[in-house]
Amino acid sequence: MSQLELSPEAFRKTLHALQEELGRVVIGQHAVIERLLIAFFAGGHVLFEGVPGLGKTLLAKSFAHALGLSFKRIQCTPDLMPADILGTQLIVEREGRKVFEFSRGPVFTHILLADEVNRATPKTQSALLEAMEEHQVSISGATHLLEEPFFVMATQNPIEMEGTFPLPEAQLDRFFFKILVTYPSVPDLARIIRQTTTTEVALVRPVLPAGEARAWILQARRLVREVLVASSVEEYVVRLVSSTHPAENGVENPANQWLRYGVSPRGAQAVLLGAKVSALLAGRVNVSFEDVDRVLLPALSHRVVLSFEAEAEKRTATDIITLLTEPVRAQKVSGPALASGNA
Repeated sequence: MSQLELSPEAFRKTLHALQEELGRVVIGQHAVIERLLIAFFAGGHVLFEGVPGLGKTLLAKSFAHALGLSFKRIQCTPDLMPADILGTQLIVEREGRKVFEFSRGPVFTHILLADEVNRATPKTQSALLEAMEEHQVSISGATHLLEEPFFVMATQNPIEMEGTFPLPEAQLDRFFFKILVTYPSVPDLARIIRQTTTTEVALVRPVLPAGEARAWILQARRLVREVLVASSVEEYVVRLVSSTHPAENGVENPANQWLRYGVSPRGAQAVLLGAKVSALLAGRVNVSFEDVDRVLLPALSHRVVLSFEAEAEKRTATDIITLLTEPVRAQKVSGPALASGNA
């Protein structure tokens, strides 16, 4: 498998097969599934937000099974400790001597579901930071590498605030996308109850060949970074992200009214990488302006800090980003951008 050569067409067909397979089990969440796939193949992590019972845990388990990857779940609670996630040193007896042995925690998996992550304390939340960013953990002075691919899917419940610890901006910025999971439509709800209340249970079938999943995924992620981007598209991303930055020295800027802090450079990286996956999904090897627009809100909505005025008027980050970026989006050149030589 080391000699695997993955073509853009093979990538597109496989991702569409994954979408179809997951859509059989997680009904009515087509946009959520697409954004999940984009984030995963771009090499990021995702934060799901939605009320209980919408299939977030089912999606995580089904996703791991469809890819043929290992999966573990953590139920976050206020008494969860960092060692419960990362692992700990145990004293064991070996050949008549007592020695320290590292017992791996659930973070040592390919796909990790951190359920209700905002119920964990800040100390425990921060234990995920090094793992998410560096793909390694440090215990008692020793560094342990995580096996690739490593992907965190975290969930949070927006309706129960008591006993929760909101994720700090530094940790939110580690998530590639924030994905809102909404209620299914009436036809989809009818299909859900019909499919899940009988003796026949819909099962997800693995899409990737057995034994080749990890190599295929790593090759796919390299392919994503080879997608061509025109300089005009790069400038478009820069102008979109810059439109969220409040100006200093009293300069007139619409962002001053609604935001205290704008999107970080990591947000711009997420937009461009997400747009590259979107282009491959559409069967192209160059990024269009529409690819950028497609990933803009899930990539940026969790990376801004609202002003007191925005909070008082109950404006959402999605509303404000849409408002601030509208002048930039209105000025873009219509149609796909021609790719330049830079990838």
